[in-house]
Amino acid sequence: MRSTLNLKQKSKDGETLIYLKAYFKNEGKKFVYSTGETIHPKEWDFENRQPNNLTGRTAKADKQRTVKTQLDRYTNFFSKITDLYQNTGQEITIENIKKEFDKEFKKTKADASSFFIVYDKFLKEKNDDRTDKANSTTTIKRYEYNKKLLEDFETSTGKKLNFNTINKDFYNNLINYCITEKKHSTNTLSRNIGLFKTFMYWAVANRYTYKVDFKDFKNVKKEITDEVALTLKQVIEIFEFDFSNNERLERVRDLFVFGCFTGMRYSNYSKIKESDIIDNHIKVRDKKDNKKALSIPLNDYSSYLLKKYEYNLPKITNQKFNEYIKEVIEKVGYTQNIKKTTKLGKEIIETISPFYSRVSSHTARRSFITIMKTKKIPDKVIMSYTGHKSLEVFNQYYKPNNDEKVDFMKSVFKMETTQLKKVD
Repeated sequence: MRSTLNLKQKSKDGETLIYLKAYFKNEGKKFVYSTGETIHPKEWDFENRQPNNLTGRTAKADKQRTVKTQLDRYTNFFSKITDLYQNTGQEITIENIKKEFDKEFKKTKADASSFFIVYDKFLKEKNDDRTDKANSTTTIKRYEYNKKLLEDFETSTGKKLNFNTINKDFYNNLINYCITEKKHSTNTLSRNIGLFKTFMYWAVANRYTYKVDFKDFKNVKKEITDEVALTLKQVIEIFEFDFSNNERLERVRDLFVFGCFTGMRYSNYSKIKESDIIDNHIKVRDKKDNKKALSIPLNDYSSYLLKKYEYNLPKITNQKFNEYIKEVIEKVGYTQNIKKTTKLGKEIIETISPFYSRVSSHTARRSFITIMKTKKIPDKVIMSYTGHKSLEVFNQYYKPNNDEKVDFMKSVFKMETTQLKKVD
């Protein structure tokens, strides 16, 4: 029994589905099964029933070879399963062969064709396996947000999402939606596209789809953000500010400067216990990546704060902490306006806001790294404290301020012995 590949329709306007067909003589009917692959009729070799551009090293040739590979899986499976039925004496019917195809290519699950039910299975697997950095609580929340983003996109366009429609048009429309409707910055957009592609690779690996157009989706290049970082002088000023008449803000302040003095993430240092202090070091597992064992030497300030709270630092949720720390910084007097530039598509957006509104729990970690680098501490030493493995990611935390930039410039280009030339 032979199978053939045919286009759904000979459209001149766009891509069309490719079907596998076979005539079942005993039933007098045709078995028709969608491969999920699409192609423009101009790119189809009607005589040999395959893509017609399979040579060369162009992007189009690569894509057509990928389509051909997927089509071969369908034709080979048809030959394999019909031979098996013949050799084992089973009745070859359209219904039976369709069930075998569903089992092989769609996993025969009633919900397998639903894009968002498959996404839920993806989320469950990630939640069940927290041993990998890629499955941290923060990352899981981002995957959950990405699902909500796709649901909102589906509602906005009025077109139901399914794996067969994940193509270049989908990608361009999603990018446009994120920029114009969601007002996503370049970095947010880049992160969300990366998360989406991770899901699609998982869906392919688990045989929920064989459509791989998403591999050609070029991610948006991230930009270096102009987030704020505090100098050592500023951190000390915050540390010494008198909050004795406001216990709430004093506790928030102490938690914040502890982060500035250790470089730890808030999720790590907010849960320190006395048993975590060994040989004058803070020794804990990184909450974001539990494969990392952190060892941060105590200094005068971090040791003082731990003793002040008897090794039981105040407990505040990250959300409340980020709200209260802005109040702390405003009370200290950092109310000057600063400018932030954000790239939104091709447009550069400038916003003016007070300094204190830009401070969050993560500012402490960024300030620690900036202070240490300014003091010429080697990167490898600082990274051993912060737990960074990637120098590229680590360097994104370094935010020298304007005074430091001026000092660096003057320290390099100094005229000490050279006679100044007369300027007319």
